[in-house]
Amino acid sequence: MKSNQIIKERAFDVYDSGITRPTDIARRLADEGYIDGDSVRNFRRTIANWVKSKYVSETNPGLALECDTVGIPLDSVKHGWYKGKHWSIAFKADTNEGPSFEDMLKDHMEDVKNHAFKYEKIKREPLDRPHLLVIDPADVHIGKLASAFETGEDYNNQIAVQRVREGVDGIIQKAQAFEIEKIIFVAGNDILHIDTPRRTTTSGTPQDTDGMWYDNFLIAKKLYIEVIDRLMQVADVHFMYNPSNHDYVHGFFLADAISNWYRDCENITFDVSIAHRKYYAYGKNLICTTHGDGAKWNDLTKLMASESDAWEGGQSKQRRYVYTHHVHHKIVKDDIGVTIESLRSPSGTDAWHHRNGYQHAPKAVEGFIHDKLHGQVARLSHLF
Repeated sequence: MKSNQIIKERAFDVYDSGITRPTDIARRLADEGYIDGDSVRNFRRTIANWVKSKYVSETNPGLALECDTVGIPLDSVKHGWYKGKHWSIAFKADTNEGPSFEDMLKDHMEDVKNHAFKYEKIKREPLDRPHLLVIDPADVHIGKLASAFETGEDYNNQIAVQRVREGVDGIIQKAQAFEIEKIIFVAGNDILHIDTPRRTTTSGTPQDTDGMWYDNFLIAKKLYIEVIDRLMQVADVHFMYNPSNHDYVHGFFLADAISNWYRDCENITFDVSIAHRKYYAYGKNLICTTHGDGAKWNDLTKLMASESDAWEGGQSKQRRYVYTHHVHHKIVKDDIGVTIESLRSPSGTDAWHHRNGYQHAPKAVEGFIHDKLHGQVARLSHLF
């Protein structure tokens, strides 16, 4: 790779030619051999700072001269004051960190276009005693940051990804005693920790974070693809997405991106609408998944009866289950005709939860085995 000065000069030439988006400039530099192709994403912010610095120098020479005089890097200036005869004006530089949503969408579409989509249909042999496996990595919170110095345990993106990988593999290993015909993979449920560039949840609650929001989105996308590819080697997959309170916007985009990634794959189906409760029928089983931050538990049975076309009344002996999330610990309740269960989370304890004493629940990825006639016959946990 060439020196930074040579790369910088070429970046300005590309900018002056009319290519102004930092991402596009980085791609041009990669095509011309100035940077490694794998460095495009990392170079975007550097190029943006170079361009901003040059623009400020040319359009605000007084500011550039003052910074040079006192030894302040021009590209570190984020805000200032202009004091005139009649007005005192505060101004801020553009502090939007990272690419816009349009940049992220363009990156994703390029990934999709470049993806070969060579998902040949996997033909399955009939099973003597088929079962459904529900596998549910709940409340992963990619982007959460916890320090052992404060909370007694570390948690970051690397740990989050590794726990999902280990948890999914652990559940698959424990399910080998059963013949698995179908897998429900429950997605969403705070897969991402934040939903805005200001490092807040959808409603604006600040969070301790690891990484930038767009990097976390890409980490989650890659993780889901890896897990789904693994699950499809076991059985056909049904992907059920639950909207959630930490990532109501980006979680929906992520689920839609995954469904498009597998658009030509015949071994997976998707339910990625924004509906807060999703339903799936398997034999005599009726299964609902929901995040758990919305409807009260006392209302879930009535909602299932009124919302699901697969509800069987009378003496049908239908086995009905609701799997909820959000609280990160185990609660089980048998309502009239419906079992409601909250799932454990593999996520670590951050500062807020530690301060309020919301910790020490077992951390796990959980799964459930359903028989077509008898309902839930096994509960599987991979503990950390």
